Amino acid sequence: MNEAAGVPEHPGFGVMLAGLLDHRDLRVRELADRAGSMTNEVRSVLAGEAPGAGLLRRIAPVVGFHAVDLFILAGLAVPDDLAPLDAAAERWAPYIVKDAVHLPASERRELLELVRSLPQEERPSVFAARRLASHAGPGGRVIRMLQYRNLGWLGMAQLLAVVTPTYLSAPTYGVIGSGGAELTPRLVTDFAAVLGIDARELAVLTGVDLSEVPPPAAPEAVDAAALLWEARRLSAAQAQHIAELARSMRGDSANGYHLNLSGS
Repeated sequence: MNEAAGVPEHPGFGVMLAGLLDHRDLRVRELADRAGSMTNEVRSVLAGEAPGAGLLRRIAPVVGFHAVDLFILAGLAVPDDLAPLDAAAERWAPYIVKDAVHLPASERRELLELVRSLPQEERPSVFAARRLASHAGPGGRVIRMLQYRNLGWLGMAQLLAVVTPTYLSAPTYGVIGSGGAELTPRLVTDFAAVLGIDARELAVLTGVDLSEVPPPAAPEAVDAAALLWEARRLSAAQAQHIAELARSMRGDSANGYHLNLSGS
């Protein structure tokens, strides 16, 4: 325990990976074979050695995680190619999703395919997420995952309030990110929904005990996570276009947002 910060020390990526493999009933040799890695390389990480960037990229699809999330969980700097394209798109990212989840499922899928089809533009600058305290603990890692989906504190507050039962002020997300507020089972479940991660696995990775197995994420939340992830590749101009389109697709109903839309 970090006494000054009052939050748990980082358990090490090996401990988190071991918990994830156990939850998925995945053996070390199977992980190594499917990732094209040496078994000894994986065992070294499980024993406490820091993972290399190449290993994280290779095991990510095997364990069903985005590589950027594994870099964050390992406490490593995120490579530029894994970061959102344009930090200025942060202004539009939450609006894309908030309006999209008010649409029928078919129109949500249409919007998602449109985002995927847009041409990839040049990266305007190096992406730099707001710095978090080094002692931030599991809350810091989860908030950083959201940052790398182009959400600032306000975007997190806006999006979680619409898609999940979590309704917090924007500064509270900064407090969670700095390790000043505890990650509750409710927060883990709702963060997992927006991140597109199994809540039980996020609980394993953050050391939070879920007293009950959470129900599957609502369809709106599933689509929200997918759209938020795909929108990372958009420039600010593209993100603005998609946000305005999502708003217009709502037509006469675009006069506000229902909180906790999924009712989960």
